[in-house]
Amino acid sequence: MNSEAIQLIDCSEEEHAGAILAILNEAIANSTALYDYVPRPPEAMKSWFAAKNANGFPVVGAVDGSGKLIAFASYGTFRAFPAYKYTVEHSVYVHHEHRGQGLGRILIGELIRRARAANLHAIVGCIDASNAGSIALHKGLGFTHSGTLPQVGFKFGRWLDAAFYQLLLDTPVDPVDG
Repeated sequence: MNSEAIQLIDCSEEEHAGAILAILNEAIANSTALYDYVPRPPEAMKSWFAAKNANGFPVVGAVDGSGKLIAFASYGTFRAFPAYKYTVEHSVYVHHEHRGQGLGRILIGELIRRARAANLHAIVGCIDASNAGSIALHKGLGFTHSGTLPQVGFKFGRWLDAAFYQLLLDTPVDPVDG
């Protein structure tokens, strides 16, 4: 893949929900990237995008030279308590035909840039502990291992360990309570 042909865009529900759903559903059916069993229906994208929009969370896409969405990344609420307001949990998904080509690195880099601009402080990723590629990607971007929860998921007939990686940012300059 020619990385110069890749363009980052802000995804919209109208234009990209179908492509995002296809990428998510392939990951659900064939990987442990999502601890989900059943592919999501199209109507699930409406609430997904509504939550992103309501909270000002980005949905960044990577499109190829023809405009086809081949990867996306976003972040959202880490935990629903006010003191976590400077922390987000991110996710990045790449179309199965385009994995291993550096798209995850590009997209997470853009999320980091946007998190700094939004005055966030911590970005958390929950990665299946057997996903060596994703773990290497995150370590290469400066994320550090902050803990593993053993056997918290069960999929494909086996127990899954959830590994947490986080990146601390130098923002915000003046954090406040409340």
